[in-house]
Amino acid sequence: MTGGAIIRDATDDDLQAITDIYNQAVLAGGSTADLEPRTLEQRREWVASHTPRADYPVVVLEDESGRVAGFGSLSHFHPREAYDGVVELSYYIATSAQHHGYGTAMVEWLLDAAKQRSCRMATALIFADNAGSVALMRRFGFTRFGFLPKACYDGSRYIDMSYWYKEL
Repeated sequence: MTGGAIIRDATDDDLQAITDIYNQAVLAGGSTADLEPRTLEQRREWVASHTPRADYPVVVLEDESGRVAGFGSLSHFHPREAYDGVVELSYYIATSAQHHGYGTAMVEWLLDAAKQRSCRMATALIFADNAGSVALMRRFGFTRFGFLPKACYDGSRYIDMSYWYKEL
């Protein structure tokens, strides 16, 4: 883990920080297909959708000062039972906390968590021009298995999507 940073389960007390970090990504563009900021209640519902929590955690990364600097999750890849054992990982790091190794720490934690839960595969859906996330996927041995051109329209441009997987 980077410095004195820790990753822990998210609590209700973290919802505002999770919402703020996510909305930074929405407003900046380039990492989420949401076009409008989300409300605290919408983020609460998103956290609640990760059930059972023991299998699909939502976690936060606290920096050395104890401030929530990022969050991540493991989600159902698909609701049909035959896909059990395949998870999608997602992570967001606050703009002010980027380039400190927190994204690397979060992906490492999420992959370890997936392995501990006996998942057989992890997936990620990334904007193809998100160089930082693409580099992280490569660093952790993910393979790009799909490319969907012009999948998203953010109001000003079309954005290509890349699909990644890693066998665990």
